[in-house]
Amino acid sequence: MLSKHRYVVLAFLATLLVPAVALASSEGSALDLTGHWAGYAALAIFTIAYLVVIGEEMLHLRKSKPVIVAAGIIWALVAIAYSQHGDTHTAGEAVRHNLVEFGELFLFLLAAMTYINTMDERGVFDALRVWLVSQGFSLKKIFWLTGLFSFVLSPIADNLTTALLMSTVAMAVGGTNTKFVVIACINIVVAANAGGAFSPFGDITTLMVWQKGIVEFGEFFVLFLPSVVNWLIPAVIMSFSVPSTQPDEVTEKAELQHGAFVVCGLFIVTIAMAVSAHNILHLPPVLGMMTGLGLLKLYGYYLKRRDAFFPAPVDEDFSDKALAIEMSNEEQASGRKQFDIFQNLERAEWDTLMFFYGIILCVGGLGTLGYLSLGSQMMYGDLGPTTANVLVGIISAIVDNIPVMFAVLAMLPEMSHGQWLLVTLTAGVGGSLLSIGSAAGVAVMGQARGIYTFFAHLKWTWAIALGYAASIYVHFLVNASAFE
Repeated sequence: MLSKHRYVVLAFLATLLVPAVALASSEGSALDLTGHWAGYAALAIFTIAYLVVIGEEMLHLRKSKPVIVAAGIIWALVAIAYSQHGDTHTAGEAVRHNLVEFGELFLFLLAAMTYINTMDERGVFDALRVWLVSQGFSLKKIFWLTGLFSFVLSPIADNLTTALLMSTVAMAVGGTNTKFVVIACINIVVAANAGGAFSPFGDITTLMVWQKGIVEFGEFFVLFLPSVVNWLIPAVIMSFSVPSTQPDEVTEKAELQHGAFVVCGLFIVTIAMAVSAHNILHLPPVLGMMTGLGLLKLYGYYLKRRDAFFPAPVDEDFSDKALAIEMSNEEQASGRKQFDIFQNLERAEWDTLMFFYGIILCVGGLGTLGYLSLGSQMMYGDLGPTTANVLVGIISAIVDNIPVMFAVLAMLPEMSHGQWLLVTLTAGVGGSLLSIGSAAGVAVMGQARGIYTFFAHLKWTWAIALGYAASIYVHFLVNASAFE
């Protein structure tokens, strides 16, 4: 796809993507090595690695592998280039700063993913899916309900998990009606991305902006109305293609496992602790998330031993048996496998987490070589913040919103608070323009393989683009004071 672009466009995208998460510490001075052989080599390595990432589906190669290798090579080049200038400290300090950035993001996401996986294991999402499927709603009602639930759930459960859940509902209801499944999946992807744009927990990009301290927790919610518009305009247009007929009757049962509601409550408490750590204690929000993960692990211990200890024999050594159960994965006599919190940890999206490591280190190294100021001048100096921020959303649909947002946060251009909210909005919803533009779209393509495809989504890109433009206009309209 990118190979068809002129080399100028490729260079433009590459320059946009390469700024660092942070420059070196004050102990060293950043050098402009964009014209150095190491700078050219590092840029070429990153470009090749990211082209491999883009071809993930075709190559069947996990996206984390090329960027992890590229990160190591790039930082070796950074160290060599700086040492040639007599500086043996700046590269080390810069990479350590990048590792701190990654560590905070990694642990935050690991805690959130474990909670989502635990709720899934306790049957929370299955229960919601079965309720929607078994209510006998018409196809048009299912279209609107799956979109609405996607918009409402994604700020809490993230857009990827929400899109997977709701697309399962659409496929179960639609059955062989592929036309309905396609339109419903497009609506779900757009709604999930729009819902995630006004919440720090809804998308990786909003999480990065919040953790960076640029937008406070409560300030994200001023993007609610633009996000609603972003979803509703294409949804209304697509709804005319959805029939009001009844789908085939589906009878399915789902059972909530013991402790499902407690886990949901603990997740809400964990979010509150993360927000409090950031806003009240002025600590990284990851501390609140990890504390909440600890609470979930303690509750998981109770879930694991409850069948064996209620009631427990009076003459039995409780402590020895407790330790045996905690270390065991054996199934109970009832045939039900014991709850194991570490299995939910293992089910985290490790490829995605390692991809973040590679991206942060890659753009960190290239930024330390001097591409930060170059990209900042090109995007925000020459084009202006409004044009640049609108382009961020469009480019994120082609490449990926995560490295694009890392680039913007690394540039830290001088712009109003309204412009920072604008780029948060565009980076969050811009990926809806193409099916490959967001994690939600890619996941649903895998879920509805052969039905919801790149070209099926492309047929409705014009409607989604109208919603994208309208959401930007609404943001300027309702949040005008933030631009002053």
